[in-house]
Amino acid sequence: MKLDILLGLQWGDEGKGKVVDLITPHYDIIARFQGGANAGHSLEFNGIKHVLHLIPSGIFHSDKINIIGNGVVLDPVVFKKEIDDLRKMGVEPVHNLLIANKAHLILPTHRLLDTALETEKGNKKIGSTLKGIGPAYTDKAGRTGLRIGDILSSGFAERLEEVTAQHRKILDFYSFDGLDKLDEMMKDWLDSLSTLKEFTMIDGEYEIHQYLREGKRILGEGAQGTLLDIDFGSYPFVTSSNTVAAGAFTGLGVAPSCTGKIIGIAKAYCTRVGNGPFPTELFDATGELLRKKGAEFGATTGRPRRCGWLDLVALKYAVMLNGVTDIVLTKADVLSGFDTVKVCVAYKVAGKITDRAPFDNNAEIEPVYQSFEGWKEDISQLKTYNELPDSFKTYIDFIEKETGVNISIISVGPDRNASIYR
Repeated sequence: MKLDILLGLQWGDEGKGKVVDLITPHYDIIARFQGGANAGHSLEFNGIKHVLHLIPSGIFHSDKINIIGNGVVLDPVVFKKEIDDLRKMGVEPVHNLLIANKAHLILPTHRLLDTALETEKGNKKIGSTLKGIGPAYTDKAGRTGLRIGDILSSGFAERLEEVTAQHRKILDFYSFDGLDKLDEMMKDWLDSLSTLKEFTMIDGEYEIHQYLREGKRILGEGAQGTLLDIDFGSYPFVTSSNTVAAGAFTGLGVAPSCTGKIIGIAKAYCTRVGNGPFPTELFDATGELLRKKGAEFGATTGRPRRCGWLDLVALKYAVMLNGVTDIVLTKADVLSGFDTVKVCVAYKVAGKITDRAPFDNNAEIEPVYQSFEGWKEDISQLKTYNELPDSFKTYIDFIEKETGVNISIISVGPDRNASIYR
């Protein structure tokens, strides 16, 4: 069998959690391959909304194995809260959640460093979620990080003290005044390790290859989105990991030759949280209406999302980088009621038309739009493609033609059942 990969094609918040939950019945294993608690994967079923930050979105299917891969950075405090919340709902994840022992730990000082470094940037802030993600990946690259498997070693307390001392020096350099919180944060962090130790820690790369040899169907679940990739996103306004399909290979320990489908998730319009370029952002009543109708507030931070029309230049870029085989279009229902729906088909930069994003993220980009007739019908209750308005089908056909990729699922509402297969 092959590893299928599911990831976001925009700036995150595309609806990956719902889609993973929706297609989990077709898989045996769901494996998260990068990111950390900066992710907020929302799922809704039976009228109840659930938000997962670290745990793979297949966890509500008790007969499926879920794996937190080595490419993830894990905060034990957040992990404990997620586990506690699941147990309150009657879900017992200890039976079907495995954790790669090479995944790195987020320490309390990582969170403080995140705040100190973001504050230091002043009006050049990235828009970090302040979850300690960047500093944890920095330590990973700097070869000073602590990993999940280390908590079982005899020298763990000593290493934890050494790393924390290094972080204190950096915080002192920035004259950070939040160190009075550290003792309490560290106590909560150490207490949360008892929950982490309840779960089976695995050699992730060996186990996943064994599952592949056994013919198990595996879905790699990504976090954030392609345009936030550390290498190919709108740097420096990006996350700290590789969010593209290639990140699944290092984040789970599999080779590119193991790849099956690459499923890309995109909204029918665009949103972004935090700072950074957003060529199609709308600052008018239309943008506010998109935010209101789409309930566009971050699942992790609660911050209002910036909203704008679909950007095909960016979407085609993401399709190219990832080798996308299938697109899932989400929040299509939000566009119902607009007289006109626009799509950015090119950029005008320095007076020239281009189909490429400029290297310079400070460049002034004027989006070149193509307009489509809107649709008034409420499509949120529709079940088949044939029922959709003709003007919406024209919109779908145009996206497929431009990207060269079939849209295989259309999400018309937050519930897992509000989905149209093609």
